[in-house]
Amino acid sequence: RSHFGNRWLRCHEQIDFGANPTLKHGPLRILTGNSHPQLANAIAAKVGVKLSPSTVNQFKNGEIQVLLHETMRGADVFVIQPTCNPDPNTALVELLIMIDAARRGGAERITAVLPIYGYARQDKKDRSRAPITGKLVADMIQVAGANRVITIDLHASQIQGFVNYPLDNLYAMPLLEHFLEDHFVKEKIPKEDVVVVSPDAGAAKRAQYLATAIGDVPLAIFSKQRIRPNEVAKMILVGEVKGKTCVIIDDMADTCGTLVLAAKELKQAGAKEVIAVITHGIFSSDALDKINKSELSAVVCTDSIPMHENEKKCPKLKVISVADLLGRSIIGAHLDQSMESLFKWTPEKGTYRPTLSAQ
Repeated sequence: RSHFGNRWLRCHEQIDFGANPTLKHGPLRILTGNSHPQLANAIAAKVGVKLSPSTVNQFKNGEIQVLLHETMRGADVFVIQPTCNPDPNTALVELLIMIDAARRGGAERITAVLPIYGYARQDKKDRSRAPITGKLVADMIQVAGANRVITIDLHASQIQGFVNYPLDNLYAMPLLEHFLEDHFVKEKIPKEDVVVVSPDAGAAKRAQYLATAIGDVPLAIFSKQRIRPNEVAKMILVGEVKGKTCVIIDDMADTCGTLVLAAKELKQAGAKEVIAVITHGIFSSDALDKINKSELSAVVCTDSIPMHENEKKCPKLKVISVADLLGRSIIGAHLDQSMESLFKWTPEKGTYRPTLSAQ
């Protein structure tokens, strides 16, 4: 049950979030830009409201124009906008202008919902005169008028410390874990034949979580040496993988050089099958072509970034939707419920399975 006005909601009770005046933060409004309207529509359907009508386009000189066609006065506004490829910069500016438009329209509270948080890899000053762009983006979102951010699997969790407002970093791991469990059952792969592989030291904690969740399966790790960003020179495997089904886990895949090289090294070490499990599939440049030609048998990722065209280009790609997870988070934030259950949320076995994205 959850508190609603001066009474409690019963389980599965239907509430018109878009119109009911007794809500503490006013009616719920969901806005979206041009970066991922398919996901925004799916999230709105999970919440039970329609997207607020708006126009987000560009003038002939390239400047962005945002027009909101529904009142925002007194509303609890959620702006869904992954700041992702093919143009993360335009996506970011659209987000900022939509937030500003909602604030100037009298919104009571504004939450930026970023399925993927762009610029999260620029989280530290790692060389002379380097910017910390992850912090800059957090500041711009606040200055634009957002009161809260909801995102999934930040590349650098310390970004949560960059802000002076609530930032909910949800985890896609339970969805990915359940997909793997179904795959193992379908392919009749015993868990004792599974090894979870971390592609580098940075992903080791995530890999350990997955290994424990699957059933305390063994863990292997690569020691990676980079020549420059997005280019790996050497990978050294630590762990036994001969005759095993290997699951490589990471938060994002960009050029996929690391994934492809790791899969090659695992197969050379005697692995029976190599699967990659990724939260954010960026897939820049010729990444999908690399996957098609690689030793990877499947790459599982979420639809935090648009995947419709990528699925056509890469038959190895399996996409799981995060619409339900983000829909739950929006309802929870709107009703001022604790978000703790979503941080460790596992779909109830036997009643729920993550569905492949339908874009």
